[in-house]
Amino acid sequence: MARMAGKRYPDMWVDPEDDPRSQGALLGDERATLLDYLRSYRLTLEMKCAGLTAEQLAMRSVPPSTLSLLGLVRHMAAVERNWFRRTMAGEDVPRLYRTPDDRDADFNGAFGDDAVVEEAWARWSEEVAHAEAFVDAAESLDLVSLDPNTRINLREVLVHMIEEYARHCGHADLLRECIDGATGQ
Repeated sequence: MARMAGKRYPDMWVDPEDDPRSQGALLGDERATLLDYLRSYRLTLEMKCAGLTAEQLAMRSVPPSTLSLLGLVRHMAAVERNWFRRTMAGEDVPRLYRTPDDRDADFNGAFGDDAVVEEAWARWSEEVAHAEAFVDAAESLDLVSLDPNTRINLREVLVHMIEEYARHCGHADLLRECIDGATGQ
C-alpha cells in the first residue's frame, strides 16, 4: 500500500472521507463493532508502514530497543497466530518468530531485507485471513477456546486483539515519525 496523503489536509495520511478505516458499524451490534475496530487497527498498521523501504521498516527506535515497524508486523503475525490458531482453534502449530534461544525473534530478526519484509507481510496477511475466517465461522462470541491451558472466549480474544493493535499502532506512529516525519490519524 502506497502512503496516502490528504488533499484537503496534507498533514494527514488521508482525508477523512477517503479513509479506508471508516467506522461502518457505528450502530452495529457487539460483533460488528468489535470486528470494525479490529479491521480499522489492522489497516492502520498497514498505513503506518506504507511506502517505506525494507531498511526504513527495519529501523530501530532507540538503543537498546529492537522495536521497529517490521518487528511490529512480525509480532502481530505471531499474535494473530497464537490467539486464533493455537488458542481458539486448538491447532498444534509452532509459534512464529520464536525459538527456545530467542523469545523476541519477531523483533530481533527484523532485518532490512526485501525478502524478510515480503515474508513478514505474507505471514501477517495469512494469519489475518485465518483469523477473519475463524471469526466468521463462529456462531457466537461466547465460543470458548479449544486450548485446554487457556480458557477464554472469542469476545475476550477480540477485545484483546483491539488492545494489542491499539498499543502497537501508537508505537508505529512514533516510529514512522522518526523515519520520515510523517504523522497521521
